[in-house]
Amino acid sequence: MEVKLETVATRAAPAAIGPYSQAVAAGGFVFVSGQIPLEPASGKLVPGPFAASVERALANVDAILVAAGSGRDRVIKVTVYLTDLEKFSELNEIYGRYFADHRPARAVVEVSALPRGAEVEIEAVAAR
Repeated sequence: MEVKLETVATRAAPAAIGPYSQAVAAGGFVFVSGQIPLEPASGKLVPGPFAASVERALANVDAILVAAGSGRDRVIKVTVYLTDLEKFSELNEIYGRYFADHRPARAVVEVSALPRGAEVEIEAVAAR
């Protein structure tokens, strides 16, 4: 069975900073690449506290989901990468508001570094 792959791109989220797509839609799903807290217009990291970084990364995921014909209520799985697992509680507070009553499967992993010195990166898989 051949699966049609569709590249998803939107100016409402930061352009890819490497050889990858913002997302790929395939077989009724959309696979959103990891989003760090870059401002879409400038391509620079958002200034400010950790909360602002998480909110920007989630906003970037949101914009890509919408461009792909999906939305946060259709997210199946999320992976969050943190450079400091001590910020897990703060992440949970923001993440809980973002998804409200919807609770996709999730993994949170501490990593030694992320692109451009970001503290958080978020990727998602959603139904389309």
